[in-house]
Amino acid sequence: MLIICYMNSTLTLNLQTCLLEPVPYRPSPYQDERPADVLIDMVVVHGISLPAGQFGNDNVENFFSGKLNTTSHPSFQAIATLRVSAHLLIKRSGDIIQFVSFGKRAWHAGESFFQGRTRCNDFSIGIELEGTDDVPYEQSQYHQLSNVIQLLKKSFPAITHDRIVGHADIAPGRKTDPGPSFDWKYLQGLLS
Repeated sequence: MLIICYMNSTLTLNLQTCLLEPVPYRPSPYQDERPADVLIDMVVVHGISLPAGQFGNDNVENFFSGKLNTTSHPSFQAIATLRVSAHLLIKRSGDIIQFVSFGKRAWHAGESFFQGRTRCNDFSIGIELEGTDDVPYEQSQYHQLSNVIQLLKKSFPAITHDRIVGHADIAPGRKTDPGPSFDWKYLQGLLS
């Protein structure tokens, strides 16, 4: 097992289960096996809030778990039939929830391509940050994201610095997250 420390807690990646510990695991029904012999070599950073711009609720968790009450907000009708997940969600508080084992394919990228390859879900790890394109993310989120990425890079050495991208980078014109409010330079500084 690999260990990385953050503040007063320790994150561990269990190499048998490909789950972070001690992190709550809420298995998503929206996952499947990666293609045989795929090399995990990319991290995709996303931003999400449900409803848009509202934080601190459990709507994203319920969405990824297939339990979102789609009648609880008018905007949820547009996503009622979507089947979406991510490997991790990092909340505004810095708390992490895992939905899909890193060894499995989460359904986070959708129609996507990167450096001539399509189907980015096959070879990437998707990390959602609770946020929006136009509201600055919290420092606790950057620190947790940095710690998780450093741990993932040790576990999956094909994930290099230039293969940490935003959803907008792999689905240009279709997606904009994590958006202009995401400070890539700050994250790079934490990763150096």
